[in-house]
Amino acid sequence: MAKMSGNPFLEFDPSKLIGDLKVPGVDIETIIASQRKNIEAVTAANQLAYEGFQAIVRRQAEVLRTVTEDVNRAVGELTAAGTPEEKAAKQADLVKSAFEKSLANIRELSEMIAKSNTEAAEILTKRVSDSLDEVKVAIAKAKG
Repeated sequence: MAKMSGNPFLEFDPSKLIGDLKVPGVDIETIIASQRKNIEAVTAANQLAYEGFQAIVRRQAEVLRTVTEDVNRAVGELTAAGTPEEKAAKQADLVKSAFEKSLANIRELSEMIAKSNTEAAEILTKRVSDSLDEVKVAIAKAKG
């Protein structure tokens, strides 16, 4: 009995299922090869999406750490001695800085998400295009 990898897509062998089935004008091996390429493309796209997700989570953790440090520093600065006017001006500066950093972080994370999604979609788009080309070739062979 073959060793199981745990991934049913990798364990499945369509050629065993089809066996000696012969259909005139249909190249079973070509169909099987095409389906393997489809599975490989989906697997690659999923891997890219997962890696993108991990990078985003890591970056969010970095942002959270930085925000925590910034808040601690701001609290220290606001509790320092000074006139109410100085404290109000300092508070306004801190709020403005925090807002600008938040926008930059949101923009960066959005760009990371978009890049990850685009890369995964490009793999699938290319495979669909290649698959349609393979169908055209198979049809042309069947006619000829």
